[in-house]
Amino acid sequence: MLAVPGAPNDGARRLAEELLSIARSEMPGLDAQIGFLDGDGEEFPQLEAVLTRAAQENPERLRQAAEAAKALADEAAEAIAAAEAAGEVVDEVPPVPTVPTDGPAAVVVPLLAGPDNGQLRRIRQAVMSSGSAAELTDVLGPHPLLAEALHVRLSEAGLARADRARLFTVATAADGIILATVGGEEAAQAGGITGMLLSARLAVPVMAAALDEDGAVLRVAEQLRSAGSARLALAPYLIGPEVSTELISAAAEEAGCSAAEALGDYPAVGKLALAKYAAALGITLQQASPAMR
Repeated sequence: MLAVPGAPNDGARRLAEELLSIARSEMPGLDAQIGFLDGDGEEFPQLEAVLTRAAQENPERLRQAAEAAKALADEAAEAIAAAEAAGEVVDEVPPVPTVPTDGPAAVVVPLLAGPDNGQLRRIRQAVMSSGSAAELTDVLGPHPLLAEALHVRLSEAGLARADRARLFTVATAADGIILATVGGEEAAQAGGITGMLLSARLAVPVMAAALDEDGAVLRVAEQLRSAGSARLALAPYLIGPEVSTELISAAAEEAGCSAAEALGDYPAVGKLALAKYAAALGITLQQASPAMR
């Protein structure tokens, strides 16, 4: 269950659907749904309502899974019997599929790059009010793949080299990065971890600032300029729906610099959401490797 913060709109829904499509490509058959924190109605279903429905449907899902597992076991048994009847030696009997009989009705993954206590409080409340006993995961970051995504978004905007190893020059490349977060000082501090990873990729200083903290972006811009950075860029450490694009543009204008796009539907975001889901259920996924270095 992808918990989408911010104002529900077509863009947020398309983004969430694309991220779930990425997750399903990594785990075919994944039952993935979207719940909007501020949703209302069928077009933008509210998180609490979607969780309540998931809890009601869980017994039927378990029954269907048990039937599917039994069908697989019966099919395997018939194949073995046919092989033995034909005089073949069956060296290895395939394991009988197991079906979970307990565990959460849903796993809720907040669509947040970093900790935003206000949003997380509301998500927790929706989980509790739904009566679903759903499990809530941590936010997606910090993670090296998010540093990769930030690097890509900056390079797409012409604000960073696409690949340090190639050593080609980008005339508009920034020599100082403001990592824009939401969630106050705590979110800025947490963003600093991904900021260090991004700094290592770009070989330029990166400092985090919260968009929802008055004057924070301007203060960080002044610190970077005082330290010798002349060409700044703002990198939104955001998935997208959390804040309006106008807020990002206003922050960049205040800091006197250009801004990259939010992380959006970058593939690593969908993969990290799936990884949070899998970790909550004890499922081991194949390790993803960064595409850019």
